[in-house]
Amino acid sequence: MSPIRQPACKPVEGPSRVPLADRERIDWHFHTHGQLISPGRGVLRISTAAGAWIVPPQRAVWIPARVPHAHQAHGPTELRALVFPASADPLGGGQPAVLAVPPLLREVIAALTGDPGLPPAHRRNLERVALDQLRRVEALRLCLPYPADPRLRDVAAILQDDPADCRTLAQLGAAVGAAERTLSRLFRAETGMTFPQWRTQLRLHHSLTLLASGASVTTAAAACGYSGPSAFIQAFRAAFGVTPGAYGRDGGDQARDPSGAPGDGRPAAQEATGARPAPAG
Repeated sequence: MSPIRQPACKPVEGPSRVPLADRERIDWHFHTHGQLISPGRGVLRISTAAGAWIVPPQRAVWIPARVPHAHQAHGPTELRALVFPASADPLGGGQPAVLAVPPLLREVIAALTGDPGLPPAHRRNLERVALDQLRRVEALRLCLPYPADPRLRDVAAILQDDPADCRTLAQLGAAVGAAERTLSRLFRAETGMTFPQWRTQLRLHHSLTLLASGASVTTAAAACGYSGPSAFIQAFRAAFGVTPGAYGRDGGDQARDPSGAPGDGRPAAQEATGARPAPAG
């Protein structure tokens, strides 16, 4: 059973570092201030009523004030948190967002959370720098939207229990009592994704948590439903800009926004030889 840490009744009033064990959860809560969370190590899964966000190393998640959320660590994790007034809204979206963390912001987060003896004037200056950096960074498409329709939720639950389940949408529809065309239309309407896109995002989310927990590339590929390591490497690289092996070695330092479609990355043989993919036809 995953350990559960109940959030403190009093909201965090300043920068903090919180160590979390693998699979440890911080239960549902909200803050009266905006919060920036970045794992110093490990991977965090942030859940809200709208969906889940995976936050790997060298990434951060902005959580606006009064948005209920929960955390779960994957791998030994250090949660680093900064707080800002509720009026501060550097992203302007009103929803959580995962962000690329540039080197300057990374150092500011480390300084603010690692030195409780900073003079107040220095702390205020660094917080202004952090807000300025947040207005400049890019939000990454690392959200897995939660559908609302009960039939879609049943399909989602099946796949979350076993991301390697390779049944088609028609076969899953038969299991939940819904037609394939209905489910396909609902996936687009409620998540903004096609069913294959949503399932791929689910599998990539799962792969990040497995890699953070020390799983091998081969194990992660099988657990996420890929036909073999080469297919998994290809999809992972298309999504994050690095291979899963490199991700595991460097903690995702060079990962990027998953803007490419799965299947656009280089296969394993090209990765090994340094060959570039041929242009898409």
